[in-house]
Amino acid sequence: MIGLARPIQMKQILFLGMVLAAMPRAAAEPLEEARDALAKGDYAKAAAQAAEALEKNAVEEDAHVIAMRALMATGQYAKANGVATNALKKVSGGVRVRLAAHEVFLYNQNNKRAAVMLEEINRLAGYRAWAYRNAPDLVTLGRTALKLGGDPKLVLERVFDAARKADPKYPGTALAIGALALDKNDYELAGRTFQLALKEHPKHAGLHFGAARAFVPSNRKTMMGHLQQVLAGNTNHIPARLLLADGLIDREAYSEAAELLDSALKVNPHHPKAWAYRAVLAHLKNDRAAEKAARMRALAHWTNNPAVDHLIGRKLSQKYRFAEGSAYQRQALAFDPKHLPARIQLAQDLLRLGLEKEGWAMAAQAHKDDGYDVTTFNLVTLKDTLDTYTTLTNRNFILRMAPTEAAIYGPRALKLLDRAHRALCDKYGLELSQPTTVEMFEDQKDFGVRTFGMPDNPGFLGVCFGCVITANSPASQMPDPANWESVLWHEFCHTVTLALTKNKMPRWLSEGISVYEERQASPAWGQRMTPRYREMILGGELTPISRLSGAFLSPKTGVHMQFAYYQSSLVVEYIIDRFGQEAVRKVLRDLGTGVPINTAIARHTEPMAKLEPAFDAFAKKRAEALAPKLNWTKPTPADLKAGVAAFAKQHPKNFYILTREARRLLKERKWEEAKVPCRELIRLFPHHRGGGNPYEMLARAHRALNESQGERAALAALAAMTDDNHAVYRRLMDLAAATGDWTAVRVNAERTLAVNPLMPQPHRQLARAAEALNETGTAITAWQTVLKLDPLDPAEAHFRLARLLQARDHTRAKRHVLMALEEAPRFREAHFLLLKLQQRRTPESQPKKEQE
Repeated sequence: MIGLARPIQMKQILFLGMVLAAMPRAAAEPLEEARDALAKGDYAKAAAQAAEALEKNAVEEDAHVIAMRALMATGQYAKANGVATNALKKVSGGVRVRLAAHEVFLYNQNNKRAAVMLEEINRLAGYRAWAYRNAPDLVTLGRTALKLGGDPKLVLERVFDAARKADPKYPGTALAIGALALDKNDYELAGRTFQLALKEHPKHAGLHFGAARAFVPSNRKTMMGHLQQVLAGNTNHIPARLLLADGLIDREAYSEAAELLDSALKVNPHHPKAWAYRAVLAHLKNDRAAEKAARMRALAHWTNNPAVDHLIGRKLSQKYRFAEGSAYQRQALAFDPKHLPARIQLAQDLLRLGLEKEGWAMAAQAHKDDGYDVTTFNLVTLKDTLDTYTTLTNRNFILRMAPTEAAIYGPRALKLLDRAHRALCDKYGLELSQPTTVEMFEDQKDFGVRTFGMPDNPGFLGVCFGCVITANSPASQMPDPANWESVLWHEFCHTVTLALTKNKMPRWLSEGISVYEERQASPAWGQRMTPRYREMILGGELTPISRLSGAFLSPKTGVHMQFAYYQSSLVVEYIIDRFGQEAVRKVLRDLGTGVPINTAIARHTEPMAKLEPAFDAFAKKRAEALAPKLNWTKPTPADLKAGVAAFAKQHPKNFYILTREARRLLKERKWEEAKVPCRELIRLFPHHRGGGNPYEMLARAHRALNESQGERAALAALAAMTDDNHAVYRRLMDLAAATGDWTAVRVNAERTLAVNPLMPQPHRQLARAAEALNETGTAITAWQTVLKLDPLDPAEAHFRLARLLQARDHTRAKRHVLMALEEAPRFREAHFLLLKLQQRRTPESQPKKEQE
């Protein structure tokens, strides 16, 4: 390994430029042409011009390097080997030549000589440090140090920073720093580095490609913009084409991905990553022979290249095929036990497979070996947090939660999961072979690390990997959490369908079934047709079923992402309505045996060519059926400017005008008048449950007029249709409690707890309702929970518990009444209860000697 203390003591170094200055001036022209041709992807010209430059000056190091890179880019590995061998004879002290030769020898099955190249660079840097003071050589030394296992942070601080100081404008430094950051999953540093360098070199294809890679996890639009710049400058840039193919595979656009791979292989017929991607496509098509053949082609010129199996495994894991993916990572590590990307991916695969002991141990060891890598740092930090969590278990589930949350609603969550297990496993005819692990995180960053390896959370409430589910708890979503019960139901449905298909299902079908099953479980859960969805469907924004998975990857807006979920569920609903539930079960079973989705659907429904237009007609009919007596003509700004009254007259019963009118009257505090458009909207569109709906507006008018009965009726209708409007549920609790309608209090307390169980109020209301309904056990549990939430009046909770427990547990009842008096010494009812407890001690509550 390069000893960073020695070669990085490059303080007394002179520029190799003395040699360059002594070269004949005529050599500059073919050399510059070679550089330009290499940058533009004209590899044949680059190699020819480099050869011409070498004819004039055989010791020109850059010409040797360009010649090797041009030949390697086109897969002419044997010719590159000859160039490398000759270059080493001509340039005795060249570190750049040796680093280029290192790669050449690897692809010529000469691992031993490749290793010698790194050793020679290390040796040269040790005793000729003075000779490598320019930026290109310093970058070469830094890259070599990393290949030999040098400390990444030291390389950054001592080598790459020195290169930057030697030549602030040299793009190779930014390329090296950015590549290091990407290797360590430090996307923030990578993006910042590449973008800063692009200000100096706005057309540099390599910098644009680095920036594209940096934005892969966070901003697909920006990534695509940089890739366009890459290919505009270099149409033969294979890594850019492969990155595009990678995204197409994610979107399940497999034929388009194959076309891009073909174009890459025309440039380099032996490119290992292109063949690795071909192996991925073959695997996804269940063509094991083609998968094996593609992998062998990928390894044909470097038989123990760990990057090949790592890439195949990573893509399979992204398709939720963690068992297959982990097998590939193990093979990559068999080639190179120190290959960090494979170790990190394997650790994550194991954790997602529920093999936690091995997964966490591997993550810890990877972090110990490389303290810079962001993913492993995040994972070991998360492990410390998870070790503090409470674990609740039963036959079917392992549930982990923060201790406070586990104490408050852990049993409720476990009960909900068991209900989902019974309902969904029975419905789909599945017997799970192992318990499902569910982890609910009170911090979104922890959820992000557990789920994606990074603290970013791109809008997910929960994620299912199969036998492992991760979810954001209500605490992580304040002040407006989603319905955590529907989230867990949705994710456990994924567990069922992934188990049935052995994780071999397209995303649209997986999400579609889960959203559909939400609707089946509760009339308030899941997505339904909305005015916006109606507009999108009738406006031609349906995605063809065969491309529907891609709609999840790069939606135009958040609404389009939600629409992808809704459309997927509508496809499932259509199939079930037309072909029956058994058709879906048969499709899932076929997928589990490796049958392609279109083939499975054709077997049990009809061919995609017929299904897609039939579904389009169904979806449009469903959209048109939404409040058909309403006029849905959307007024333009010009219409509104010309006059609302005129537009309303031309379009009576218009949804947008009625909504606008109701809002206007409420804003002007014309409460009685506002009821009219609200009631008309409710009459014509009784199932409108979105934001700003007529029920909310009507309730507001009633409340302003102190008409509690009308307010309650409006809110009750809305509450029955929504699953996360906890403000409405709380208001209904208060209104029902005021009239002594304890059944309604209980219903709305339960609704509130399904959204936010971390507030004392709904637990208190549930306790009061349960008492009134003679549900003593429920009341006791609810009051106990109230005390865990630091209520404003703990004396009340203690007193109520004492009263409920007096016939069940004299000792605990007395303890609670004493705690009530400790909180409120003048609490008269508590004093009377204490006296009563003292006077009516049962034999069971007395000490043994006293009983005798």
